Amino acid sequence: MLPALPASSLPVGALPANLPATGPDAPPGLTPVPTLAPALTEAEREARRQARYQDVGQRPGTLRVRPDALPPRLFLLSYDEHHQYETEYTGRYDELLDFLRQHPELRHWVDVRGYGDLPLMERLMHEFGLHPLQMEDVLGDHQRAKVEVFDEKRLFLVSRMTEFTADLKIRDDQLSLFTGPNYVLSFQNDYDDCLETLRGRFRANFSQLRRKSSGYLAYALTDVVLDHYYPTMAAIGDYIEELETGIFTERRERRLLSRILAIKKDVVRFRRLVYPERDKIAEILRLPEEIVPEELKIFYRDAYDHAIQALDLAESYRDNMSSLTDLFLSDQSNRMNEVMKVLTIISSIFIPLSFVVGLYGMNFQHEDLHGRALPLNMPELYSPWGYPILVGVLTLIVAGQLWYFWRKGWLSSG
Repeated sequence: MLPALPASSLPVGALPANLPATGPDAPPGLTPVPTLAPALTEAEREARRQARYQDVGQRPGTLRVRPDALPPRLFLLSYDEHHQYETEYTGRYDELLDFLRQHPELRHWVDVRGYGDLPLMERLMHEFGLHPLQMEDVLGDHQRAKVEVFDEKRLFLVSRMTEFTADLKIRDDQLSLFTGPNYVLSFQNDYDDCLETLRGRFRANFSQLRRKSSGYLAYALTDVVLDHYYPTMAAIGDYIEELETGIFTERRERRLLSRILAIKKDVVRFRRLVYPERDKIAEILRLPEEIVPEELKIFYRDAYDHAIQALDLAESYRDNMSSLTDLFLSDQSNRMNEVMKVLTIISSIFIPLSFVVGLYGMNFQHEDLHGRALPLNMPELYSPWGYPILVGVLTLIVAGQLWYFWRKGWLSSG
């Protein structure tokens, strides 16, 4: 296993100062970094996330690869204070292993993207001395954020990377880290991630990452994941403001309610992602100094503050979504009341009109069977001005009602 190799079996010596990272003069095993494959569509990512499974009754530590897991790609970033080398070893694991053994004076970041090769995952587990239960957590890809200490001084860290996607959903992926004396081994089942900014810092000559230990690299990876929570939350906040505006302007109520309920579920899920991240960092701060040095805990305390802030924002968004739901229901109730008020006013206007026209629709005869006049049986029916007078009376009734409603303030929209 790689961590157990004695130092005497490895050639010691610094690389020449002018050693190029790529090209024909590069060190053995270093080749130019190829361009990444085209990013998968969001539908494909969602299908992979939904393809989670659990084999009930399996022996603990049994390694299983999901059917939708991507083929693994191996990336190596080796560095010291003055140099930084980056290459891809996909399909050439033995070359990567040989390079690690030949250059113990460098610090290494072994980045494994994709789990779709079980024999390779098993080799990585054995070569780097990983416990089968830890590797099972890696391949399961649905583990909550946590930290474990193994081999007395090595750490196993799990974080959840988040992103607010173009189709207005929170996407999260697992990032698993294993620390070693001079390396960090990372696993993720996606070719795209939020770590490109960290890789850019490595490529910058002034980055302090090159001067720090591999433990600091593990912290930096965790911190980048935490920092990426803020763009996610900013996007959620903008979307919540859009929904608040839409409550008073959107007329497709059923669609708006479904959008509110969907983002409410995502906010609750995001809160569940942040809580374990905070607890993980708090547990790191409680570890003995021989595992996490005090100079490194200073940085983790800053990361803990970031986790607390992210959790506060998540709590705030959850409360906002509850208020937004109540606001939506209240607005719908107000709209219904407005409709009922209009219908009530219309009904109130037609009630006296219906009474009058119903009264004159009773069809009493003006004469009896013997031709004698019956003066009390609606004599105005035979008046030449009967109809205009009745229309005028009806108009006065409507005008009087509208004036009364206006004086009461019932016709205002406020």
